[in-house]
Amino acid sequence: MAQFFSIHPENPQSRLIRQAADMLRDGAVIVYPTDSGYALGCHLDDKDAVTRIRQIRGLDENHLMTLMCRDLSELSHYARVDNTQFRLLKNNTPGSYTFILEATREVPRRLQHPKRSTVGLRIPKHPIALALLEELGEPLLSSTLILPDEDLPLTDVDEIREHLERLVELVIEGGSVGLGPTTVIDLTAAVPVLLRRGIGEVSHLGIEE
Repeated sequence: MAQFFSIHPENPQSRLIRQAADMLRDGAVIVYPTDSGYALGCHLDDKDAVTRIRQIRGLDENHLMTLMCRDLSELSHYARVDNTQFRLLKNNTPGSYTFILEATREVPRRLQHPKRSTVGLRIPKHPIALALLEELGEPLLSSTLILPDEDLPLTDVDEIREHLERLVELVIEGGSVGLGPTTVIDLTAAVPVLLRRGIGEVSHLGIEE
């Protein structure tokens, strides 16, 4: 049976954030709030937890998960970022965007695109997610909480508990969340390419669709 933490959405309680981080280090799969709906998260190096997230979401091995980072410095540790990419990232993070970038050697091969050696990264704009990342001290491996045969992320905590209370170790309730998935932008080419339109605005980016 999953534990349930109700954490203040603007001033997260440090004690609960520490407990959640400790659970992640011990192999837990958690549900936590972001600016683009609720997400499933686990420790970066925990293969078993990753497998469980794939099972919950009905994903195969080819579906890549996202590295949730606390800031640009951490993101740059796991992705190769040139000056042009850095300016775009700086102007659009934190926010509801996932950026596809060339992975560094710090990213395990199993988390990279098998042919392109790329990885999806993002910096969330939600106090609870950022507090958890700060306490963890490293990225969180994450996947938007979209159940099989559904198109949109779950946003109702009671519904989340009903579906997942025996499949995860912790559900964090944190007030209102974004009502859609992130916008996914590929930054590996000369011109940024929109891979998925989500709740992150793209009109100001001048990117190809």
